[in-house]
Amino acid sequence: MRLPRFVAVAAVAVFAFSVAACGSGDDAQTASPPAAPSAAMSSAPAMADGEFGAGCAAVPTDPANAGSFEAMAQVPAATAASGNPLLSTLVSAVKQAGLVDSLNGADNVTVFAPTNDAFAKIPKADLEAVLADKEKLTQILTYHVVPGGQLAPEKLSGMHATLEGQQVDVKGSGTDFSVNGTSKVVCGNVKTANATVYIVDSVLMPPA
Repeated sequence: MRLPRFVAVAAVAVFAFSVAACGSGDDAQTASPPAAPSAAMSSAPAMADGEFGAGCAAVPTDPANAGSFEAMAQVPAATAASGNPLLSTLVSAVKQAGLVDSLNGADNVTVFAPTNDAFAKIPKADLEAVLADKEKLTQILTYHVVPGGQLAPEKLSGMHATLEGQQVDVKGSGTDFSVNGTSKVVCGNVKTANATVYIVDSVLMPPA
């Protein structure tokens, strides 16, 4: 996308050229057009415009599919996740913790949603133990939810208080973000009816 800075530089250059062209005598006839803005002036980090990230390629493209971006945007977060092929383990965990209604009923939240592969990084015995401990599971899942608004990519970087009570630390810009230094956003800025979702490649663990 064009940046305001680029537009301003271009406008100044055109104005300078116009003034030179309006001069008299040989100066007016020999005036040269201004040099084009350099690559450094026109380049900028990529900015998110809609969903972004390599992981988005796994999301169904058929709008009629419950897991497509179009379908997810029409339903609340837990329902949206249930149709997404990347998030089946997360959906099972949310159901196990009894948080489906809470997540669907939350108003304007940001959700960091671990992929199936993220859960697969956890040793099987440890994962089974967490899934069997409703209190611990609830603590972990609510640590993935930031209340108080749906964070757009340009507002994502920073420290954010979670429903669990502790903070997550997001670093990055444009279309490149990490959470707590270990989890990468693989598909971001996904809209649901009540949340903006950032799909991540590692489960976020609350600090001890």
